[in-house]
Amino acid sequence: MNNIILCGFMGCGKSTIGRILSKRAGLEFVDMDLYIQDKAGMTVSEIFEKYGEERFREMETEACRELAERENLVIAAGGGTLAFQRNIDILKSSGKIIFIDVSYENLCIRLRRDTRRPLLQVENRDERIKELLEKRLPIYRGAASVIMNGNFTSGVVASNIMSVIR
Repeated sequence: MNNIILCGFMGCGKSTIGRILSKRAGLEFVDMDLYIQDKAGMTVSEIFEKYGEERFREMETEACRELAERENLVIAAGGGTLAFQRNIDILKSSGKIIFIDVSYENLCIRLRRDTRRPLLQVENRDERIKELLEKRLPIYRGAASVIMNGNFTSGVVASNIMSVIR
């Protein structure tokens, strides 16, 4: 039980912060979406297109189980990973869950040109972000051991996380 699991909405900086954190803490970094892509041999968008969201979520749970069996990881969980209690339970058993909390306004700015996240490829992106965020925020907060303000640069957020986990 020594993994660090970063959770939060798409665009909150989990992957960038996770890479910085892993270097500073001397731990291995795993981006869950990339882990799934490598196993599937296709991108998340391709998985959604070919098999649908439900199959992707099953693959996500498989990835949670596999990664929870390992130690000394910084894991960037996908934005929707913790929307399922089964994934929260699996990940909590392996370490601390840290929620990177970024404001709605900053998320809209960070995601305004995104073309790779299937759930955001809609006409009114800001409304979709708001809708998903309203559903997910209470889940993220409830799952987290630590809530970290993510409205700073990635380096500052990583430093703040290091201070908390030491």
